Amino acid sequence: MLKVEIHPDWILRDARGNPVALPALLALLAAVGRTGSISKAAAACGMSYRHAWGLLQQFGEQFGAQLVHKVRGQGTLLSPLAEKLIWADRRISARLSPLLDSLASELQQELARVLAADAQVLRLTASHGFAVAALVAQLGEQGVTVDIKYRSSTEAVAALARGECDLAGFHLPVGQFEQAAAAAHRLWLDPDRHAFLHLAYRQQGLFVAKGNPHGVTGLDDLVRPGLRFVNRQHGSGTRVLLELLLADRALDPARIAGFDSAEFTHAAVAAYVASGMADVSFGVETAARRFDLDFIPVCRERYFLACDRAALATPLLGAVRAALDSATFRAALDGLPGYDGTSSGALETPFQER
Repeated sequence: MLKVEIHPDWILRDARGNPVALPALLALLAAVGRTGSISKAAAACGMSYRHAWGLLQQFGEQFGAQLVHKVRGQGTLLSPLAEKLIWADRRISARLSPLLDSLASELQQELARVLAADAQVLRLTASHGFAVAALVAQLGEQGVTVDIKYRSSTEAVAALARGECDLAGFHLPVGQFEQAAAAAHRLWLDPDRHAFLHLAYRQQGLFVAKGNPHGVTGLDDLVRPGLRFVNRQHGSGTRVLLELLLADRALDPARIAGFDSAEFTHAAVAAYVASGMADVSFGVETAARRFDLDFIPVCRERYFLACDRAALATPLLGAVRAALDSATFRAALDGLPGYDGTSSGALETPFQER
């Protein structure tokens, strides 16, 4: 089976327009940051020490700035510029990954159709999340081709109602805000027509820098003067949840510096906080941990996959249910900080009044 991957790449140019290709250099810098040694970093990247040192020297000569320096008793440390380059690369990847993953999926299907005209493809539209990515990987291991499109929760369920996908992913908070958050989804989902597979529980909360330097304790701190916030895009389930939480506390979003910003993934807002461009954000715990941030739990959610009830008996949906119920998939979910795969695969009815 063909597998298409698209990864972001970017180039720096000096004053004369000479380029520096960054992938190898960024990988080397990240390894230096982990190991504190150029020789160990070179070995980790599969390059010679001479080549690694040459990359660092080339950059210094072109830009007149060093990327590493030796400190007695501490080994080789990254310069502030090197750290900023690494965070810039992670921010680019976090922002573009959903778009590139969706495009790669489209190209993969086009190529697959040429090679196997009768191949069956599972069409999945969902809000971007770590559990969804784990499911796509699990289905791939089972030989199921997935055409993944990342959209907001409301866009995903609308696509299902229009027959544009086989599965739509969306998430709802557990507890008092569930019905209010579900209001937008009810326009597109009918419990009599649609079935709902439980994907995972997950924890949403506040992202802050390691050590919580601003002393953030909860949502009330978001309106504190001088605290910079970075938000998810309009229509995302996470932003809807945050707006409900703020309204419950009578907190005016207009008082939150940066509330009108819009990033498209949990990883993207985590990258903002990790790079110092924002002080706090709101999202799933996994993203915070992957960017070495502290996390303040606020709300637990359930993530669902909606489909037509009539499709449950088809081989494609049978494969999905088998994947959700597998020990391998549940172990993968349990390995994601803030996720719980205990009930994965269960049929539930999320729109019942409680």
